[in-house]
Amino acid sequence: MILNMQNISVTETVNKESENLDKLASDALVELFADDTLNVIIALKNSKTEIARVIDSVTECLDKGGSLYYLGAGTSGRLGILDAVECPPTFSTDPEMVQGIIAGGEKAIIHAVEGAEDDEEAGYKVIKDKLTSKDALLVISASGGAAYCIGALKAAQEIGCFRGAISNNSSAKIFLHSQNNVFLNTGAELLSGSTRLKAGTSQKIVLNIISTSVMVKLGKTYGNLMIDVKVSNEKLYKRAVSLVQKIAECSEEEAKLALEKANNKVKQAILYIKKGLEFEQATKILEENRGFLSQLI
Repeated sequence: MILNMQNISVTETVNKESENLDKLASDALVELFADDTLNVIIALKNSKTEIARVIDSVTECLDKGGSLYYLGAGTSGRLGILDAVECPPTFSTDPEMVQGIIAGGEKAIIHAVEGAEDDEEAGYKVIKDKLTSKDALLVISASGGAAYCIGALKAAQEIGCFRGAISNNSSAKIFLHSQNNVFLNTGAELLSGSTRLKAGTSQKIVLNIISTSVMVKLGKTYGNLMIDVKVSNEKLYKRAVSLVQKIAECSEEEAKLALEKANNKVKQAILYIKKGLEFEQATKILEENRGFLSQLI
């Protein structure tokens, strides 16, 4: 059967490198997938300028009190939710600062909701109900043609908030409704149309880059150290103690005492040791300096 590829997204085309996929031994399959994944890194590097623009725009929104909303359908929607839910434990952010929205609602996180991505009205409504002009919307879609995503961007444009779009298709329809576009040129998948592969991998890495870079710009790190970590279990407590020891150049006992006085907040614990500031004083001076510990020690 000859497939008509006219007007089909590149993510839906057939990859000639894997035409004999069903005949390969396991080691050959692994090598083929590994080699193909190298295209993700190339795509990321080629889009670094566009990704940087999104980082700066999102940082500006969050710095002014807005929130970042990821939105997508299927794999793309789940990746947005994954990145969003990892921000509070990693950076001690309010859960509302970074949020994920998926076509079909919470059920779609675990089970496919057929037809959800084709509902433009639902995408429009969810954004119209949730966002304000100070927020940022980042839409993710491998093919870039999901009606749900287009509806969301139309609503965001009416609201007047920042609109960014990530797609693996250069002619993505979502690009027509966005301010900053990130095209990830990962090409055809080894398993034709299975965008949870290269396309999904590239999207996950971009979201990692965006959220981490934004948090760095918001003062959530000290160098490359995770100093805004939320101490919610034993592993993270030990990490917090280690961070205080390293930055404040103190003993383990001093670090533990400082964390106790600082309600397990690493920055405040460091300021207690380095500057003799109590929790309330340290919190106030951090707020005055936008959370940047490097400006205070």
